Amino acid sequence: MSEKNRKSFTSQYKAKVALEAIRGIKTLNEIAQEFAVHPTQVGEWKKALLAQAPGIFDGKRGPKPDDPSASPERLYSEIVRLKMELDWLKKKSGIGQ
Repeated sequence: MSEKNRKSFTSQYKAKVALEAIRGIKTLNEIAQEFAVHPTQVGEWKKALLAQAPGIFDGKRGPKPDDPSASPERLYSEIVRLKMELDWLKKKSGIGQ
């Protein structure tokens, strides 16, 4: 008894197929045949793309908020802490004497 391997499609491929279905130039069966997927799968990808489409433009415009983990003060304090740790390790191991 042999098992069939499932096909795995990239998100780019799914988007391409779904956009083709949204265009409506070809039927779902024609698109499925062209892209070697089941017609039901084409319909599901089309529904998923249409459901997620309104959220694409929800992001606010303007400057992005600063990342608090990249603040200069925090980075300098991390450097000092690591330098002190390195010095302590050198002292304990006898390296650098």
